[in-house]
Amino acid sequence: MKFSRKASANWKGSGKDGKGTLSTESTILKDTQYSFKSRFEDGKGTNPEELVGAAHAGCFTMQLSFLLGEAGFTPTNLDTAAKVNFEDGSIPQISLSLSGTVPGIKLDQFKEIAQKAKEICPISKLLKTNIVLDVSLQS
Repeated sequence: MKFSRKASANWKGSGKDGKGTLSTESTILKDTQYSFKSRFEDGKGTNPEELVGAAHAGCFTMQLSFLLGEAGFTPTNLDTAAKVNFEDGSIPQISLSLSGTVPGIKLDQFKEIAQKAKEICPISKLLKTNIVLDVSLQS
């Protein structure tokens, strides 16, 4: 399978006092506000790190669902939170916290499949950072 996705950014003004918008081809983001305050403080809008976290959590969780299916399991629920750590102009670590409900699976097997998903998820492969995975299984 081969495809491309598009997104765009527009910025007006200086880095600290300016403001910008982000849009995606799907229009799920359309002129979505971002700024210095939304990135480095608690301002209204989104920021690149938040979007990377959402992309990573989504990619990993879908990849895990595919791998569980290949192993004969159907998850009832998979929840992944991604914490993107920004430090001195870089992202040294992303922490994925996974909680899943998967009938019939043992925790060790779930952890093993989740680890494989983390390694082969396209977003994980794209990122050049330490990715930490914490896994829990719900009954």
